[in-house]
Amino acid sequence: MTTLDLQTKLAQFDEFFSIEHDFNVNITLVDDTSLPSYDQFMQQMPLPFKIASDIVHIDQAALRPLQGVTSSVAGQLVEYLHHQTQKIDLLIGYIISQQYQEENRFKGHKFGGGGLIFSSEQSFEVGQMLELKIFLENNSCAVYCMGEIIEVLTNQTNDTDIQHHKVVFHHIREDDREILVRTSLHEQSKLLQTLAKKRNQPNS
Repeated sequence: MTTLDLQTKLAQFDEFFSIEHDFNVNITLVDDTSLPSYDQFMQQMPLPFKIASDIVHIDQAALRPLQGVTSSVAGQLVEYLHHQTQKIDLLIGYIISQQYQEENRFKGHKFGGGGLIFSSEQSFEVGQMLELKIFLENNSCAVYCMGEIIEVLTNQTNDTDIQHHKVVFHHIREDDREILVRTSLHEQSKLLQTLAKKRNQPNS
């Protein structure tokens, strides 16, 4: 990878908003010689991940026409649709959990529409390609994609060197990228609300 290519990919990572947030990610190394095309990537995507993403978009499409409607009937309908979504989330959560591979688990610390950052004691190399299964359990979100390591930083914790790896997405469905962007903004909103509540609390 040339310096220019690396700078372009670092800029691509920063193109989208990202937020610090702990999550789990399954990671498998992909041989550069067998890197799939985008069409092949779509064909090999595990069905549960495709279903989970499609359901999120169906829910949003159902709620969008009701936004801004203030009648009590519309409010009741929105509440009903939210209850249906919660039931579907439970089902999808179970299905996705079957895709979780403990032996390939790493801790993610930051994500957004451009990529993610994960840590491990095992050191990966810049330029390595990865198969990623991202699990954002608190948001009923699971995304399957492929990425490339573009930066490795070392932090020492309790006499142990922890490697932080920055990954830019290589193959990802635009619908899934949108989900990650929206989820990162949602987490940012929750963080701001929490901070606002703390500021408004009287001093003890």
